[in-house]
Amino acid sequence: MKRTTIRWVICMLTTLPIAALAQTQPDTETAAPSTSSGGLFGGSKNFRTWSIGVNGGVLVPSVFAGGSNDFSKWQLNYGYGAYVKWQLLHFMSLRADYVGGKLKADNSRELGNGEAPNSPYSSFETSLKWSGSLNAVFNLATINWLHKKSMAQLYVSLGGGLAGYSPEITTAGGITTEYKPSGVIKEFYVPIGAGVKFKLSESLNLDLGYTMHYLDGDNLDGYNKAPSKDKYAYGYAGLEFPLGSKAKPQLAWHNPPAVMYDDLVAQRDQLRLELDAEKENNAKLAASVAKLQADSDDDGVSDLFDKCPGTAKGDKVDGSGCPLPKPDTVKPVQVIITDEDRRLVRDAIANLEFATGKSDIKPSSYPSLDKVADLLKRKNLSLKLAGHTDNVGSNNNNMILSKQRAESVKSYLTGKGVNPSRIEATGYGETQPIATNKTAAGRQQNRRVEFTIY
Repeated sequence: MKRTTIRWVICMLTTLPIAALAQTQPDTETAAPSTSSGGLFGGSKNFRTWSIGVNGGVLVPSVFAGGSNDFSKWQLNYGYGAYVKWQLLHFMSLRADYVGGKLKADNSRELGNGEAPNSPYSSFETSLKWSGSLNAVFNLATINWLHKKSMAQLYVSLGGGLAGYSPEITTAGGITTEYKPSGVIKEFYVPIGAGVKFKLSESLNLDLGYTMHYLDGDNLDGYNKAPSKDKYAYGYAGLEFPLGSKAKPQLAWHNPPAVMYDDLVAQRDQLRLELDAEKENNAKLAASVAKLQADSDDDGVSDLFDKCPGTAKGDKVDGSGCPLPKPDTVKPVQVIITDEDRRLVRDAIANLEFATGKSDIKPSSYPSLDKVADLLKRKNLSLKLAGHTDNVGSNNNNMILSKQRAESVKSYLTGKGVNPSRIEATGYGETQPIATNKTAAGRQQNRRVEFTIY
């Protein structure tokens, strides 16, 4: 028994690579986004998980692996079945199976696989009224890294159930009797199966399978020869119908590596688009920086903001790129103010007269002022004019009058060609008297415009 079991396991393992290659076809079409197939971590809500199946085939009182039989020659008989399946994961489901049919065998083969020479019976026939089992089904070859669309899958199953049957046994003399006249025998059994399933469409699968049933008793053939355990096998072909919306794929055919691959490709493409966008933005930024840094005349101001392009090299510029005024490099000529110059100014002061209460210069003062104008132009001198009044009148009026008289002198001199920037005119009103304002002579002295050359 052990050697037979080992041979069966080795045979199953060696067929796995062939089944894996045979079950798939290359996906030449564009892969659908992972959302249409439920996604890698989207749960089972996006798939069809329930299905029903019907099948028909043959029943034999023998199995591929598991010991000897009580009769030397088993016979093929019809069998039928149905199931309801709940797909828990893409590789695992729970399946409730029902199987019925007939089992037959005899001892017509002298050197068969049983103990025919010592058996008092020539044949048996058992009606398998019903059998129900709950099985865990594992898809062995659904996952495939090379292809995305599975067309076939190899699976194995293991479970437990209860069978109800009625044997009839025939003696060597040809007498047939019921093994248990009082009713149906009920025994626990362990089903172990394997099969291959083909996906015909999203709504139909073709199921080919073989299940070995190991009974917890020796009553199936009506010949109780303990401690042997009876067994039978069911080979079938059937159709499976997925339940639910046709818009959803079947979870049993879900290929996580393919979905993972599609998701990774989508993420790669998205990252590539984002990277290309970043490269484009970086290129624009680099162009903007290059434009900002461009300085054709090398004056330290970008061409973008340079209002005076083409500045000569070495010229100092302001913030707009325009040259700053160059300092006067001509050494100033030292001007010597002589006593004669001071006398001329004193004469102008002494001869300066205004109309009473006004800033109008009397014509008698013009010759002296002309000499002062000539002096200022000739020696490029500067002049400070300070206007003063007596205390007759209000302080405010006196301040205004003193300022106006100083400005009148400045206007006269600039009219003679003196640079206005060289003359400063200020009024002090009655604030700086040089004599008493109590006498007419003192008030006359206080009504003056002082000249200061420098």
